[in-house]
Amino acid sequence: MTAPRQSLGEALNFIVTNRLPRRLATRIVGRVSKSHAWPVAPVALALWKAFCDVDLRDAERTDFASLHDGFTRALRPGARPFDPDPAVLCAPCDAIVGAYGLIEGDELLQVKGMPYSLTELAGADAVAAMQGGSYVTMRLTAGMYHRFHAPADLTVERVEHRPGDRWNVNPPALARVSSLYCRNERAIISTRLADGRLLVMIPVAAILVAGIVLHPFGLVRGGIMRTGLTNHTKRGAEMGWFEHGSTIVMLAPSGFDLAAGVATGETIRAGRPLLRRKVG
Repeated sequence: MTAPRQSLGEALNFIVTNRLPRRLATRIVGRVSKSHAWPVAPVALALWKAFCDVDLRDAERTDFASLHDGFTRALRPGARPFDPDPAVLCAPCDAIVGAYGLIEGDELLQVKGMPYSLTELAGADAVAAMQGGSYVTMRLTAGMYHRFHAPADLTVERVEHRPGDRWNVNPPALARVSSLYCRNERAIISTRLADGRLLVMIPVAAILVAGIVLHPFGLVRGGIMRTGLTNHTKRGAEMGWFEHGSTIVMLAPSGFDLAAGVATGETIRAGRPLLRRKVG
């Protein structure tokens, strides 16, 4: 398959954001992000607000000491109510909806014409367990709320870290870099729904302030694997956050369709219905 044609602007975006030394750039921007020093912090915050479409109306506070504080901000109580319907899997984060499809065999799509391997992304066990289910990809931009939450009542059974690269996860990169999600650093969070079926969430890190913090499991780094967990997590409970915009791939069991009004390219907010159980 061939990737879709890209405009000149998208090609330039890809060159600027991906042909620089990604790991070095991530380390440098990470240090700038966490700096509280003047004028580093106020300049970084001003540039972020000016160029990243930042909406702070729901933020718990807006007096950030650093860019990192802004990225990982909490929201005021009640700002993201989660739909209580047990037939619904809620959006775990604010995001732009990307690829969606049924899980048949080993192939998922980044974008049309760019397949990747579910085995490479999450392991052979996920391939066997998720057949007939569906996947939804959700991309968080730099200005969005960066925390993610449980889409339903869950029991977290396993958390695994996969080290990797720092490719950008925006559309120009997804259309050009094969198996991008499999190349980047990611965590694989295996959970059980109330009916005992498997639901997998895969936060994927990206270029610049890459980093995935999982709550209450701590910072997942260095190939650490934790198994045999029995952590019961309520719908809407915070599970972690990104230190910059990134992506979550959610693998759901069979019997769910996209909820009404959800479509590729749409911006959604945490808590709204993402997938709904089929009737009949």
